Amino acid sequence: MIEIKIVQTKSELMDFIKLPWKIYKGDQYWVPPLIMDRKKLLNKQKNPFFQHAEAEYFLAYSNGELVGRIAAIKNDLHNEVHKDKVGFFGFFESINDQNVANTLFEAAKNWLKEKGLTEMRGPANPSSNDEYGMLLEGFNDSPKILMTYNPKYYLDLCENFGLSKIKDLYAYKLESDKVLSVDKIRRVAEIAQQRSKMVLKPLDKKNFRAELDKVKYVYNKTWAPNWGFVPMTDAEIEAMAADLKPLVEPIGVYFGEIDGKLVGFSLAIRDFNFLLKTCNGKLIPFLWKLFTQKNSIPWARVITLGIIPEYQKRGLDAVFYYEIVRKAREIGITLGEASWVLEDNEMMTRGAELMQGEIYKKYRIYEMKI
Repeated sequence: MIEIKIVQTKSELMDFIKLPWKIYKGDQYWVPPLIMDRKKLLNKQKNPFFQHAEAEYFLAYSNGELVGRIAAIKNDLHNEVHKDKVGFFGFFESINDQNVANTLFEAAKNWLKEKGLTEMRGPANPSSNDEYGMLLEGFNDSPKILMTYNPKYYLDLCENFGLSKIKDLYAYKLESDKVLSVDKIRRVAEIAQQRSKMVLKPLDKKNFRAELDKVKYVYNKTWAPNWGFVPMTDAEIEAMAADLKPLVEPIGVYFGEIDGKLVGFSLAIRDFNFLLKTCNGKLIPFLWKLFTQKNSIPWARVITLGIIPEYQKRGLDAVFYYEIVRKAREIGITLGEASWVLEDNEMMTRGAELMQGEIYKKYRIYEMKI
């Protein structure tokens, strides 16, 4: 008999946050998240996501033992943008027991159905602007920063319940030596830059507020046509920026301008999961490692790279990629992940392939009628 409880107290919320330590015990690839960050992310009063969304958190118990969790999420902004009635599940964790998983999915499904929603999609933690998707391929490696990780059996738990694929996401591996050794890449970037006269400007941390406005402009304009895209509100961008500000470096953030007009933006940061992996979710050890070991991180993740629609298909993405890889190599970062990329995003796929990138991980978004 599986018992489901709705999270109502601070103690129960902490149980929700800490369950992964049980699920992933002994898993060499799992990266424990910062407990402080998870508390902030799930806080319905403080996370600006909940200004346009609501959620319920569920815990599953078997004979009094905590064995699973799930969140049911109603994202009003998503449904307003896409003119649909899609609900989401997220933060799913479960022991390898189909009965436990079914009970959790059923709890989320029923909550969403009561809210008048007609599909359940996920995992979204809590939206496509956060950690998104179920790891499908690439289990022999730790996740890069802000990417998901899960046991392989989660795929069976989802599919046996009746969830099925609606979209896959790709992660491309980039090797700086390979990228910089291919003359074609350099030539494409040079020709595109010469033709467009695009100037790349690094992040100006002294004018961080003004830079945020530029990020919002490019992000919401560039990704609007993409499947499942939800624009970020001012409050969400400010909250994200506050979290990332200590981690971003000017060499990883570029704005592209043509004749003084903003046409593109890229965000790449070191893979701080490399340090988080041994911090057990605690902030102080992470801050110490950040101060003493940052330069030992061999990976970076290209989180965002976008060209506004009227300037696409001119090779400008190659200019960004080439400069990111070149600068990263100068500071000792030799490997990169470009993620995530929709399986049918031709522009990003071509850019990654031009950089000699290889798909080395895949993630799946599931959906079902409810």
